Amino acid sequence: MEALIPVTNKLQDVFNTVGTDIIQLPQIVVVGTQSAGKSSLIESVVGKSFLPRGTGIVTRCPLVLQLHYCPKDDSEKRNIDDGTLNIDEWGTFLHRKGKVYSDFTEIRNEIECETNRKAGNNKGICYEPIVLKVFSPHVLNLTLVDLPGLTKVPVGDQPEDIEQQIRKLILKYIGNPNSIILAVITANTDMATNESIKIAKEVDPDGRRTLAVLTKLDLMDAGTDANDILCGRVIPVKLGIIGVVNRSQKDINENKSIKDSLKDEANFIQRKYPTLATQNGTPYLVKTLNRLLMHHIRECLPELKARVNVLASQYNILASSYGEDISDKGKTLLQIVTKFSTAYCSTIDGTAKHIETSELSGGARICYIFHETFGNVLKNINPLTGLSKFDILTAIRNATGPRPALFVPEVSFELLVKRQIRRLEDPSLRCVELVHEEMQRIIQHCGVEYQQEILRFPKLHENIMDVVTNLLRQCLPTTNRMVENLIAIELAYINTKHPDFCKEFALVTNMLNPANSIRSNLQPTTNHNDNAGQLKRGGGQRSQPQRDDEGENPEGGVMVNGEASTKPSPEHEQTTPTPSSFMTDTTRRMTDKELRDCQVIERLIKSYFYIVRKSIQDSVPKVIMHFMVNHVKENLQSELVTHLYQGDKINQLVIESPHIGQQRKEAAEMLKALQKAHHIISEIREIHLW
Repeated sequence: MEALIPVTNKLQDVFNTVGTDIIQLPQIVVVGTQSAGKSSLIESVVGKSFLPRGTGIVTRCPLVLQLHYCPKDDSEKRNIDDGTLNIDEWGTFLHRKGKVYSDFTEIRNEIECETNRKAGNNKGICYEPIVLKVFSPHVLNLTLVDLPGLTKVPVGDQPEDIEQQIRKLILKYIGNPNSIILAVITANTDMATNESIKIAKEVDPDGRRTLAVLTKLDLMDAGTDANDILCGRVIPVKLGIIGVVNRSQKDINENKSIKDSLKDEANFIQRKYPTLATQNGTPYLVKTLNRLLMHHIRECLPELKARVNVLASQYNILASSYGEDISDKGKTLLQIVTKFSTAYCSTIDGTAKHIETSELSGGARICYIFHETFGNVLKNINPLTGLSKFDILTAIRNATGPRPALFVPEVSFELLVKRQIRRLEDPSLRCVELVHEEMQRIIQHCGVEYQQEILRFPKLHENIMDVVTNLLRQCLPTTNRMVENLIAIELAYINTKHPDFCKEFALVTNMLNPANSIRSNLQPTTNHNDNAGQLKRGGGQRSQPQRDDEGENPEGGVMVNGEASTKPSPEHEQTTPTPSSFMTDTTRRMTDKELRDCQVIERLIKSYFYIVRKSIQDSVPKVIMHFMVNHVKENLQSELVTHLYQGDKINQLVIESPHIGQQRKEAAEMLKALQKAHHIISEIREIHLW
């Protein structure tokens, strides 16, 4: 199980190289206030003085410290390009690959230089970590992360929001559920208000992954001790509390060795806390950290394996979506044009791989426009809208000239029905417009496969949009003209011989004369259908003369809505209007004959209007499909190739967006790192887990 920590260190190196925290690796995060003794504690763990010191914030970048146990017979770790290292202890930095630091003073200088490079010289902080590996036969395998000390008040040239910056950085690391929090507390302060414990409780309220270290045991006031704290009766942390004695500033100034300092620490704890001596001190802390980290890694490893596999699969798909580097621009352009054309046509046909579920699109919306939008608009058009009975009566009288007519003139019917048929033109043209808009809209929503190409080659996408827009614009006048022709065709010839219209005419005839006498009078021939559509003036003669202004039936009543009435008409008692009063008085009551004639025309207009409407409702979608939708589908790819595949124009169009190239590079690096991480984890034998 000892091999688990080096494995985690390898994974850490892999992902630090990529520069991301996408994988939350197990590690020990050191948290404490300024001057709490963090640096002295870490140096005691390593056994070397190598950390920068000074006033204010010295640690301004996360320092990832990887300790590797390396005995002299470990040829693998001591192997370098130039031979084998014969020194006992040395260090290396991830940002200085290949360089070995045997002098720990040089390591301190390099930390200072790299901190200034990353965080600047203005006492600001940086999130990017510095990774230091220390190889020694005197350390245990550990991974520690040293963070800036918590502070309240900015000092000197520190930023005004330095407290918030540091808190945000610390929370980023200790918020990792796979981290162990090493909270550093000074023994001579109030435990209840300690900042490191408070911030640890924010992410670990139960203290399940928090280990407290009580520093400066030797500086407590006379007559006091830390027994209650060390026994866990003051601060509730599940992983325990360990007391240590650090080197004082005087010891550091006098270059007191860490080895001597550890001896003095052991003597002090044995003398002051004899019953707790075996469970406190720096050596015990190191062993405890090593054990905790190994067990923590063991618990996290299954989830870590699964996480790496899932991310590798996701980044593999992402890297593929960015496409390969362009080697042949002409070939790439043709591939994109083909992909777009296929996606566009598939969206119309409903055969796209990815079907939209949130709204209708493509061919489905066109179908909806045809049968719902257009159909409902036509259905809601009243055949008689805009036609009053006096309009109809005026048309009838104008069609008869100076002679009063015995029967309803056909000319008035044609005049009025054409007027109503023209009302079908506007909704038909609007249907063309709606389909045109949807065809234009498909350009932006024509397949997930093509969406990445839009981002990758923005200039090419703009030109594709222009070509498709122009193609649609060319179809629009032709389609509109054909729809207008459909209406003109219907207006050109009023087919009163239409079978459906003949049936309605027969019903109207029966309405006028329930005894069916009018049919024989209007049609002197034996074939009824030959003249069923003729509403000519004087087209037949009645066998029983009748006053055409009174509309009396044989029983002496008045015809109202085709029914006999015995009630005398009020008009019989009125005087005949003068020509001037007829032209101005449009509010007078019509005679029964006038009312009957209007009703006849209304019935016939409705009948013929419904026939034409049915034809238009069927023909307009066919016209749109032929002259616009199918035309675009059949000519789209050839139009794109003709306009885009032109010599030097190809080089101008197939220019990749800079940010896509950068994203492809980052995705490839991350995929490579994940594949390497998968390989590292796969090398762990099952025995290491127990």
